[in-house]
Amino acid sequence: MTGQWIDACATDDIDEEDVIAFEHDGHAFALYRTEDDRFFATDGLCTHEQISLADGLVMGTIIECPKHNGRFDFTTGETRGGPVCEHLKTYETQVRDGRLFVKTA
Repeated sequence: MTGQWIDACATDDIDEEDVIAFEHDGHAFALYRTEDDRFFATDGLCTHEQISLADGLVMGTIIECPKHNGRFDFTTGETRGGPVCEHLKTYETQVRDGRLFVKTA
């Protein structure tokens, strides 16, 4: 990846307190919207068994992997519950004109 800002989606594509999948240049991302309208981006796959986090459950700022219930804080990428032990990579986000942009590196 090149470290560019990528137009990922319309902000309305993500419901409050939810997550969606986004792919760019062969890389999977997970895009989050908090209930107070903040947006975040992380790698899209769980660090435990590479399962899509977009199928997971968002609880506040926690994403729970749908396979083994591993938990991450998606605002920092830090693990919050086993069996995951490797943090998620996070990415900067910006909202411009109703669109969510993700900085790829």
